[in-house]
Amino acid sequence: VQLQASGGGGLVQAGESLRLSCVASGNVFSLQAIGWYRQAPGKQRELVADVNSGGYTNYLDSVKGRFTISRDNAKNTVYLQMNSLKPEDTGVYYCHGATSVVGREYWGQGTQVTVSS
Repeated sequence: VQLQASGGGGLVQAGESLRLSCVASGNVFSLQAIGWYRQAPGKQRELVADVNSGGYTNYLDSVKGRFTISRDNAKNTVYLQMNSLKPEDTGVYYCHGATSVVGREYWGQGTQVTVSS
């Protein structure tokens, strides 16, 4: 499975919006969930949001109500709509694919999101 992330890379002001996209290719049917992690400088990588094969979503508490994850199965694409961005949302965002096999997971390349106050 390959994950191609896009949509970041720019500088936005607090309160603005961005949409990240992650296109999956390869054996996408092996994925149980796709989501987004982020890593801020000096901090551990954390799960921001994910959506499983049943459509159930999961969010980091600090982004609930501001971020929305969705998937387009026909395009093998997962989107992360980020509204009301805050400086603390700054970080490198990584697309992640989880499988049912322990230790088998996939990562896309990171995309930078920078939010200025």
